[in-house]
Amino acid sequence: MDRNPSPPCSDAEEEEGDAVGNTVYSKHWLFSVLTRLIEVIAPAEPEPAASPQGARTELDEEMENDICKVWDMSMDEDVALFLQEFNAPDIFMGVFAKSKCPRLTEICVGILGNMACFQDICMSISKDENLGQVLLQRLCDSDSPTLLETSRLLLTCLSQPEVANVWVERIRENPSVYDCVCFIMSSSTNVELLVKVGEVVDKLFDLDEELMLNWIKNGTCHSVGPSVDDSPEELPDFKIVPCILEAAKQVRSDNPEGLDVYMHILQLLTTVDEGIQAIVQAPDGGKETWSLLYDLVCQELCQPDDPPIIVQEQKTVLASILSVLSAMFASQTEQEYTRMRKNMPLIGSLIRILQYMEGCGKRAVDNSKESEQEETGRTDVNEEDFHLKILKDICCELLSNMLQELTKENTLEGLHQGHLNEQTCSCAFQNLLPLYSASVESFLEVLREADQTLADNLEKRFPSLKAHT
Repeated sequence: MDRNPSPPCSDAEEEEGDAVGNTVYSKHWLFSVLTRLIEVIAPAEPEPAASPQGARTELDEEMENDICKVWDMSMDEDVALFLQEFNAPDIFMGVFAKSKCPRLTEICVGILGNMACFQDICMSISKDENLGQVLLQRLCDSDSPTLLETSRLLLTCLSQPEVANVWVERIRENPSVYDCVCFIMSSSTNVELLVKVGEVVDKLFDLDEELMLNWIKNGTCHSVGPSVDDSPEELPDFKIVPCILEAAKQVRSDNPEGLDVYMHILQLLTTVDEGIQAIVQAPDGGKETWSLLYDLVCQELCQPDDPPIIVQEQKTVLASILSVLSAMFASQTEQEYTRMRKNMPLIGSLIRILQYMEGCGKRAVDNSKESEQEETGRTDVNEEDFHLKILKDICCELLSNMLQELTKENTLEGLHQGHLNEQTCSCAFQNLLPLYSASVESFLEVLREADQTLADNLEKRFPSLKAHT
């Protein structure tokens, strides 16, 4: 059976006034499906004594087919409004409370998610405190499809400015949400679910710094977690950073957008001191975080065999990663993983990113000249330039800090490995000057000890340096 069968062809025109709004869907048919749904969760006959309490049940095939059609139809605003008027959210509350069928729960949450795409309905759903609490409880479900639809619904509501604060406050007051989200990030292998949960966390942290701080400091209390039979289950003592890292590892190869989401979550953590400390004061001193980000920059993103335009595609994830690395480098220079002898490939990667951005910048200028009379074209170029400038600023800050830490031995190693030469050093100087002149001059002094000829050539290309030496 298809996950969401196509909506039924309606004969609503044969019965005057039976059409839902301006659609061809039948009110009578929708009534019948919702009525049968009520009967499913409130059967006239009691359950057989032989059925173990809490056992999962399967949904009748015909009922599943019909309720899936309602799921598809609920993307239409007229149908969503009709469901709202028929008190469908209250019926779904009954499903969540009584049903032992994961598929039925998933579909009902999915229908609510579609309905929440419309502002007035989203406001009604969000202001229903009982429904809000029940939906948050669904994050403790053991069924991945239900968790996916619940996360989609939450993200939809959090993206509506009129009700976002309602959900932020509700989540802040519900400690189990933290534990359930961490449990998903740390244990799920469902990439689609991990991406959607990551988007929820990213949105929450972006909306509310207080909630982010609470989650950073969390991990000392236990809450009710996922359980097949709805009985309380004590969760481990979760810390937010390891959970984010585990999720990022799961999505890194299969979903670039998901990796972007989790890198941005880490970047948001570094906007507060507590977040930086949570990363660098982990039991491993931040080594796992540094190693993951280092590998992404040096082994996967913006590689030598990629075309320069790749930096345009990867600019947001690169900006997030380099921002976190920069914060870690500035706060933990005594850590073994930040020793420069191990990080010459990272310096080479930073310079390559700057080289690729120069290529993209020239292309953007050419494109803008060709479309000077096209307003939209100029806007797109300006937006691209803005994001590239952010990446350049972050890249230059990290590169300048790393160059200041180089010793003669590090520099000789960088020259031997090919990370440092006249071309790469010229690119670095071109981008770092004049803002980071102190770093450049410090590096030039070390370079002069390692390769006098190269240092002299660079001084000739950048006369301002010679004037200061």
